[in-house]
Amino acid sequence: MAFAEKYLLALPPVEIAGRQLKRYHVTSDPAGIEPEVEKAAYALLPELLPPPDGTAAAGFVVLHRGDDTGAYLNTYSWVWDNVLHFGGAAAGQAALDCPDTDPTHFVRVDRSWIGCVWELAPLGHERDAWVRHMLTPDAPDLAGYLADALPSGTTGTGTGTGVGAGAGR
Repeated sequence: MAFAEKYLLALPPVEIAGRQLKRYHVTSDPAGIEPEVEKAAYALLPELLPPPDGTAAAGFVVLHRGDDTGAYLNTYSWVWDNVLHFGGAAAGQAALDCPDTDPTHFVRVDRSWIGCVWELAPLGHERDAWVRHMLTPDAPDLAGYLADALPSGTTGTGTGTGVGAGAGR
């Protein structure tokens, strides 16, 4: 299997089920993820989020459109002050027990997998941003955390080069 980086697009945060979520999209297609796949994925998001526990209701989402019929939704929510909760779903992927090849038919995936190599690109940045804005200051800065996203680019660079913000599409 030949490996190739994919495009990573950082999108503005959204509020879903009372939780503010940064958004990252991963795809091989420079045009981005199809709107119908995004809409279907985000409709399932509330089912993947943990209940409130007193931690700032924030986290991030990675939506990945595979090169075949598959689409993958990974949700990472901050809980217990400094712990990352994971919830996952997939569509169009028989190997993950999806009922069909429709990339908009998302079902919850209850495996202990937290993401593939392309989906993991934001994790290090998000950890550092949480420490920088929520754990280190005298007063947590949720707005600062939400504004601090990994730049759009490719999944391997994290430098904001390639596609997206300021680089053209």
